[in-house]
Amino acid sequence: MATVLKLQQKNAEKVAKQERKGKKRALELDEGEEKDEIVVAPPPKKRNKQRVLLLSSRGVTQRMRHLMKDLECLLPHTKKDTKLDAKNQLALIPELADLNNCNNCLYLEARRHEDLYLWAAKTPNGPSVKLHVLNIHTMDELKMTGNCLKGSRGLLSFDAGFDKDEHWKLIKEVFTHIFGVPATARRAKPFIDHILTFSVVDNKIWFRNYQIMEKDPMQPYGPPSMSLVEIGPRFVMTPIRIFEGAFHGATVYSNSDFVTPSAVRALQKRAKTERYRKKVVAIQNREERRETRAREEDEFAVSKVFS
Repeated sequence: MATVLKLQQKNAEKVAKQERKGKKRALELDEGEEKDEIVVAPPPKKRNKQRVLLLSSRGVTQRMRHLMKDLECLLPHTKKDTKLDAKNQLALIPELADLNNCNNCLYLEARRHEDLYLWAAKTPNGPSVKLHVLNIHTMDELKMTGNCLKGSRGLLSFDAGFDKDEHWKLIKEVFTHIFGVPATARRAKPFIDHILTFSVVDNKIWFRNYQIMEKDPMQPYGPPSMSLVEIGPRFVMTPIRIFEGAFHGATVYSNSDFVTPSAVRALQKRAKTERYRKKVVAIQNREERRETRAREEDEFAVSKVFS
């Protein structure tokens, strides 16, 4: 009889424990539902979807074409298009960028087969920056010792001069969108082994590309030491104008100190003509002095004595 009573007590304790567990689970579920109602879902991560359309005009020289090829190697998120025939119809470029699913554009405009202008624009709403490119040196021409992986992402380094005036800040933002390679680019490699530097000197933008060296090549087994080795290309850009729209619109900034290359060549030609004019005037003055200083022939003149 005692054993039966003990079994009944054990069964009753088990049932009581199960009921307590059930109540706890019900309370936990109720609290979880309340928490789910209060917790707000985190916002989705912003993806960098920058794509750049790279194209040029007719009449580019060999050096300009090689510079365009170097830019294509440095920026794996670019899409290269054919040459633009109509120079005066820049409004077609935003349509081409839309067809190629690009929201940025780099347009190299060649004039007189010697002057190069670079357009950096955000399409389709702008802004756009027009720059004059000078002192172009490509990778093949420089033959620097630096090297980097093709398609790797590069760090962007901007000089402190870009934080002085508003137009420099705007140029910095446009260059960040164009030269900053997104991590999700189709042809980009998951490596960062070079750095693109933009420096402001004499109101001009100096572009350089350096390799990030983690070890000294002369001491491969030595301690790690960070250094920079130039790769190329290198060139200098002079800002001319900033437009509100893409290749059109109101002028946001205009460089009053900029002198066109054709005006510089005209001044050089004028200096050469002025030098030639002074030489001709000197020859005429010398002939006039000879005529005024010439003596009259007498009976002892050479032409009469030895005639």
